[in-house]
Amino acid sequence: MKFYRNLYVGESIEKPKKVKWKLRHQAGQFQVYVIALAEGDDQLEIYHCAFLQQKYYKKHPPYIIGIAGGYEEAVELVMEIAQAAVKETGSADLKRYLFPEMSKR
Repeated sequence: MKFYRNLYVGESIEKPKKVKWKLRHQAGQFQVYVIALAEGDDQLEIYHCAFLQQKYYKKHPPYIIGIAGGYEEAVELVMEIAQAAVKETGSADLKRYLFPEMSKR
């Protein structure tokens, strides 16, 4: 499982390193949601962390952009990312905003 270098962390997450460790080791967490890069044309996806314990995600780990302490907080983080993308680039292309080095190729 890979994490974004400038990981977005919700306000209710007090110990992000501990949450990341638990995510890597498939330890259960009731209120943790992750924001991941979507495969294909979609931008970002929100998953409950228990969803990542499925066999598929062990072979195909998602790229985690943010962690939040609830679904609503995860939505707020996505909105924050989108607003920053529009402000900085004038576009809602979140992947290009998060990874500007890839769009230069």
